[in-house]
Amino acid sequence: MEPKDTISDGPAPEVEHLAEAERPAEADPVAEPVTVAEPDAAPAVTPPPPAAPPAAPAATPMAAQPVAKRPRGRTTLLIAAAAVLGIAGGTAVGYDVQAGRAPTPLPALSQPDLAYPAKALPPGEGPDPLSASQDRRVGTDGDLRKLIVDRPAGWSDDDDSVPGLGGGYVTPDMYARSSYKEEGSMYEYFLEYDVRRIAAAAWKRGQYRTAEVYLVQFGSGTVQGAQDFAEGQLAYMPDSRLGGAGNSGDAIKGSGNGRYYLYEVDRKPGYLPSYHARATVYRGDIAADIHLYDTAPISKKDIRTLAERQLERL
Repeated sequence: MEPKDTISDGPAPEVEHLAEAERPAEADPVAEPVTVAEPDAAPAVTPPPPAAPPAAPAATPMAAQPVAKRPRGRTTLLIAAAAVLGIAGGTAVGYDVQAGRAPTPLPALSQPDLAYPAKALPPGEGPDPLSASQDRRVGTDGDLRKLIVDRPAGWSDDDDSVPGLGGGYVTPDMYARSSYKEEGSMYEYFLEYDVRRIAAAAWKRGQYRTAEVYLVQFGSGTVQGAQDFAEGQLAYMPDSRLGGAGNSGDAIKGSGNGRYYLYEVDRKPGYLPSYHARATVYRGDIAADIHLYDTAPISKKDIRTLAERQLERL
C-alpha cells in the first residue's frame, strides 16, 4: 500500500469556496451592500439613513411671539420735551401779549409831596446840628491832631524823635520808614487801603524815656482800613521772630479790640538795655498806635493808662 503523501490534481471545491468567502469584497460605489444570512446567526443591523436637513420652523402665531421692550427713558424724554415746548410756547405767547399792550407811563422823578416835612420850616426853627459827642464825623472830619491824647504831666514835646514830623502830621512813607522793618510793603499797604492822613505826637521825659502816638485814618471805602490795619498788627505781636512782643498781651479796657504789650528787653554788648511797650486799638476809621521806649523797665500801668486815655478821645 502506497503512503498518502500526494494530492490529487483536482480542485477542492469546498476549500476554494471558503477562500472566496474569506476574501474581502471590493467596494462598489453603486451597488448596495448584500447581507448574507447565516444559519443560527444574529440578524445584521442596517445603518440608519443620513439625517435629513432640519426643516424651517413653523411660523409662530402672533399671540405667542415675544413682545419687544421699549427702551428705557423714552417716556421721560418725551415728557421733558413736552415741558420745554410748553414753557417756550407760553413765554412766546406772554411776550406777544405784552408787546401788544400800550406802554405804562412812569411817575415823575421829582415829586415834591415826598419831602419831609411836608412844608419847609421857617428860618431859625430847624433842628440843631449834632454835637461831636453824638456825631463822630464832626470830630473825625475835623482837625485830627485834636484827637491825640493830651501830653501827660511831666513830659515835653520831642518832635525830633519822629522823622518827617511837621505840624503834627507825617506822610505814609515816613511813617512806614520810621516804624516798620518792611517799609516798602507797608507803604504799598497804606496806598492800597486808602490811607487818608496820619497825625502824630512825640514826647520825652527824663533822659531816655520817649513816647510816640500815631492816629492813622483811612478813607470810608468798601474795606474797613482801620480794622484791617489794627488786626494785622495784633496778629503778629505774639511772635517775636516777626518783630512782635513774644506774648499775647492784655486787653485794653472798654475797647473790645485793642491790646497792649511789653516786649522782652533787648540787650547788646556796648549798648544800654532797650525796653519797649506798645498798644494798638481802632475805633471807626481811625487806628491808634502807641509806643513807649526807655532804658529802664516799663510797667504795664504806664502803657495801659496812656492807651485808655487815647481811646476815650476817639
